[in-house]
Amino acid sequence: MSADPHPRRLSWTRVVPPVSLLALVLVWGRHPGVVGLSVVAVVLAAAVLAAVHHAEVVAHRVGEPYGSLVLAVAVTVIEVALILTLMVSGGKDTSVLARDTVFAAVMITCNGIVGLCLLTGAIRFGTTHFNAEGTGAALATVVTLATTCLVLPDFTTTTPGPEFSGSQLAFVAVASLTLYVMFVVTQTVRHRDFFLPVTSGGDLLAEDEHAARPSDRRALTSLGLLLVSLVAVVGLAKVESSPIEDAVASLGLPQAVVGVIIALLVLLPESIAAFNAARRGRTQISLNLALGSAMASIGLTIPTIAVASIWLDGPLRLGLDPTHIVLLALTSVVSVLTVVPGRATRLQGGVHLVVLAAFLVLTLQP
Repeated sequence: MSADPHPRRLSWTRVVPPVSLLALVLVWGRHPGVVGLSVVAVVLAAAVLAAVHHAEVVAHRVGEPYGSLVLAVAVTVIEVALILTLMVSGGKDTSVLARDTVFAAVMITCNGIVGLCLLTGAIRFGTTHFNAEGTGAALATVVTLATTCLVLPDFTTTTPGPEFSGSQLAFVAVASLTLYVMFVVTQTVRHRDFFLPVTSGGDLLAEDEHAARPSDRRALTSLGLLLVSLVAVVGLAKVESSPIEDAVASLGLPQAVVGVIIALLVLLPESIAAFNAARRGRTQISLNLALGSAMASIGLTIPTIAVASIWLDGPLRLGLDPTHIVLLALTSVVSVLTVVPGRATRLQGGVHLVVLAAFLVLTLQP
């Protein structure tokens, strides 16, 4: 394959990842002041934008749905690393940090990203279309994972409180990982066409023709820079986490707000990538990113945290409180009604965004 006609060796997207990694090395283990934290925040934002760019390059090279899968798995691995880092550091209420972060990720992806993308697509194209079979399968997997991992602990009686016993946690971890692997096989091997963009008539949408596919060399370079950017994002987010926790405590806000902020930071690259896809009329790609991220957030995070809990001190509380169970049920019902027709208008996008707003308000003021 020939080289790219216009290589961008000195573009900012290639400079930012190593610079952000260098910034991480310089501030790791230190306590930068207000100016330092401000600089870290700017570098963090630049790293997120660079990650989005390189993820889109990789996605364009490998095609859908592999591109969405690469970004979802990469971001989730970073999310797991960040959760484990904070839990090991022994901050406040670390027993619920995994629950708060995973649930926040589900609400942000299933309502925030989905709602924003449906609204954007409907504004630009009148009605936005997607494959109901593939999206419905993804949604069913997400709902099953969320209910099994985050709701059932409230109703078990073997151990007190919203916790699983050791054997129950082992079962949930294995079941979550099994469901995730089954979905990935379905998405990439058995029924790949269910997850490709479609026209209003249900036919597969042609690939984007505005740009040639990147070469193998450029795609591999972007894959490496994507991983560097994501490592920098999670590391710099960790640097910012202590000031965030202090700010949350000083404002008298619930500790669950920390989990929401972590999820927002981690999901920012996917949110931007999904929004860009919706603007191009590729709603199915947006939904692949959103639901795939929610699925990976549960299906990969919970098994990893379950194994790590063997060595971590303290309990692992996964059960949601009643308010969040209601919000999860509402999200499930609304999502089913959105997915079944295979098309959506501005109203569906607005409904999802209102559910997200309710979650954020009730997190700030339970």
